Amino acid sequence: MASVTESMAALSSPSSSRFGTSVSRPSMMISSPAVSLSIRRNLPVSKGLKIQSSSKLSFASSNWRYSRVSKHKCCIVCEAQETACDIPSVTDKTWQSLVLKADEPVLVEFWAPWCGPCRMIHPVIGELAQQYAGKLKCFKLNTDDSPSIATQYGIRSIPTIMIFVNGEKKDAVIGAVPKTTLCASIEKFL
Repeated sequence: MASVTESMAALSSPSSSRFGTSVSRPSMMISSPAVSLSIRRNLPVSKGLKIQSSSKLSFASSNWRYSRVSKHKCCIVCEAQETACDIPSVTDKTWQSLVLKADEPVLVEFWAPWCGPCRMIHPVIGELAQQYAGKLKCFKLNTDDSPSIATQYGIRSIPTIMIFVNGEKKDAVIGAVPKTTLCASIEKFL
């Protein structure tokens, strides 16, 4: 930051012009990162969060204090809730019956509640469960609640998605990957 401040100071001094002409001193010197960020005016403007009231949905604008919705009892709605599908959980006790003895291929997502990428991929797994209903069973396993299974299958990073066929691990995908990557992996075993 010191080099930016020094270069601004050098540009503002009359003797620092490359062409021998004097440069006028700027009206405001940059002295801290907060000031330099406030000078930028071309940042994208947020349209706000979706606000749900008892009567209707609307978007909160920058002047939310004066909007009609703020007078009513309202709450902020996450649109991802509408698309999320509840994926059944599997535990140490149910692992054998739900995954290893399943008649059809099984997709298991190894996750943890504190994992951000895991929360990003949950809706994708929900969509896959709906898309492949009847052909593939989808489950999620919380690695904090069932560490023995995670250790047994060598889970070192989450999210990890594994596909089992006839109780045998066939494929593993590590990380929050696009839906197309998971579809390609699933299609190999259907």
